[in-house]
Amino acid sequence: MTTPADVAATAEKRAKRALEGLQQDRTTLDLVDNYVRGRQAGPYMPRTATQEYKLLAARCISNFLPMVVAAPSQALAVEGYHRAGSAEDAPEWKAGWQANSLDARQAAVYRAAITYGHSFVVTLPSRTERQKPVIRAVSPRCMWAAYEDPSSDEWPLYVLELPKLPGSKGTVEGWFYDDKHVWRASADEDSVTLSDPWAHGMSVCPVRRFAAQVDLEGRTTGVVLPLIPLQDRINQTVFDLLIAQTYGSFKVRWIAGMAPPLKRDPETGEPVLDGDGNPVPKPIPMDSSRALMAPDADTKFGTLDETPLTGFISSLDMSLRHLAVVSQVPPHYLLGDMVNLSAEALAAAETTLMRMVDEFKREFGESWESVLRLCARIAGDQAGASDVAAQVIWKDAESRSLSQTVDALGKAVQMLGVPKRAAWTRLPGFTDTDRAGWEDLAAAEDSAARLAESLTRAVAPTRPADG
Repeated sequence: MTTPADVAATAEKRAKRALEGLQQDRTTLDLVDNYVRGRQAGPYMPRTATQEYKLLAARCISNFLPMVVAAPSQALAVEGYHRAGSAEDAPEWKAGWQANSLDARQAAVYRAAITYGHSFVVTLPSRTERQKPVIRAVSPRCMWAAYEDPSSDEWPLYVLELPKLPGSKGTVEGWFYDDKHVWRASADEDSVTLSDPWAHGMSVCPVRRFAAQVDLEGRTTGVVLPLIPLQDRINQTVFDLLIAQTYGSFKVRWIAGMAPPLKRDPETGEPVLDGDGNPVPKPIPMDSSRALMAPDADTKFGTLDETPLTGFISSLDMSLRHLAVVSQVPPHYLLGDMVNLSAEALAAAETTLMRMVDEFKREFGESWESVLRLCARIAGDQAGASDVAAQVIWKDAESRSLSQTVDALGKAVQMLGVPKRAAWTRLPGFTDTDRAGWEDLAAAEDSAARLAESLTRAVAPTRPADG
């Protein structure tokens, strides 16, 4: 018979394995986090680099990775959740989604998943109101999950959450989750101690992974890690551009055959000597308001051409285009060269981006459906908890003009017999709350139209009988 002590010992062994996994993953995740935040590897510099070189190296970091993350994440927004056969939001949408302010907080889930490869959402009943779901998003830098089949399992076996990695100076407090309990975890560098178990009553480990891209071995890859070499190349090109701009982007004037005037002591008239005993020449003022003259007829004047910067600029442009191709972000997002593009041209330019967004919608949509089914289970709604055909409704973020959409939907209604109200759901920029108000307005307009028609028939003059 399994005793509570045996359960606690098994949980602590699992928590220690989870701590080891979190420590291993943090090396890569911290590298990604540093690059997204602009803390990137500097360009190559010679060993004898001066302070001026180091200043230019600090200024050359041109961080394009946040745009690569923002482009797909800003096109992702859930705006509804419908059960099978229904056109209205399910009860768990209000109790779970709206009550936890996920309209605003969902963006952080997508950004973390796209940046690192995955993120997590924890769904638990409130400690004070057991039928009230509490949803919380967690970064993968703070959480590690174990799966029996990491490529296809909906729920993990167990999960460890720590706000930071434990160090040599003390322990870190966090949480440990399994399919029955939530434990308070106290972790040091080598072990984890669990205490204060709380039965969540969910029968599954209540943590859902949001994987941006997962392969058949369960490995997740974000969009940032493959782009780090390209980002380093961009920084090196910008550094070389700054060096050429600082030291060689201007013409150099030269004089041959003339001895420069020397600084002299005002009392003795003797030349002033430097520390090595050499005469110190006077600086020759050179600007657009001065003319250069020499007493010797053999003196020659000339200029050295500046270093052309077009090659560096072209190289930077090419690197940004490579970054756009690999990341599937439209080039005009990074280059800023969009001029008078029509809606059709914008849609064509964003084709690869929207394909990536569609892939994310499929992955993240399944995860949100699991979360909302868990909310229904917490609320005691078994029908909602078992409805695997329910679907989240994503906001349409493609670049199409509203007039084009309305024209296409109008033709579908007139030529194909699609109900008018069914076409409402395809209009971009409107939520289910907006459309719910339309139902009342449409009903009022129909009533007013019927009343006007009745009044017209009532007051219409009758034609006198023939006689």
